[in-house]
Amino acid sequence: PGMTAEAGGYVVTFDGIRAATGPNYTEDQGHFTIREGGVEVADVWSSKRLYTARQMPTTEAGIVTFGFSQLYVSLGDPMADGGIVVRIWWKPWILCIWYGTIVMMAGGIVSLSDRRLRVGAPKRAKVAAKPTLEAAE
Repeated sequence: PGMTAEAGGYVVTFDGIRAATGPNYTEDQGHFTIREGGVEVADVWSSKRLYTARQMPTTEAGIVTFGFSQLYVSLGDPMADGGIVVRIWWKPWILCIWYGTIVMMAGGIVSLSDRRLRVGAPKRAKVAAKPTLEAAE
C-alpha cells in the first residue's frame, strides 16, 4: 500500500488489497485512488477472480472515464515475494472509436439518399423525344 504510478497526467495510488467471496468464486480486490494535481478525482476497484468449479482465473479491470479518455487498472499475477503485479493503461481518445462508427453510419445514410450513387438501383427510363410535326408546303 502507498505505492504510486503516473499515467496520463494522473497519479494512481495503491491503497490495499482485500479478499472477498462471490457466489461461485473467490477474489482479491485491489483499491486504487486516482489524483490529478494532488486532488482526488476518482477511486477504482480491480480484482483477480478464481472461479472454483473449473479453477479458472479471470481479471476484472477497474475503468475510469475522463472525457473521451479512459484509465484502466488491472491486477496481475502474484509474485514470489508476496507482491502483486499491477498494470495501468492510459487510453487517450479511446471513446472516439465509438463516435467514429456513428459518423460512418451517418455517412452511409447520406450516401444512400442520392439515387444516382446507389449500386444496383434501377435507372429511370429516358423519355423518348416526341416527333415534331412540320407544316406541309
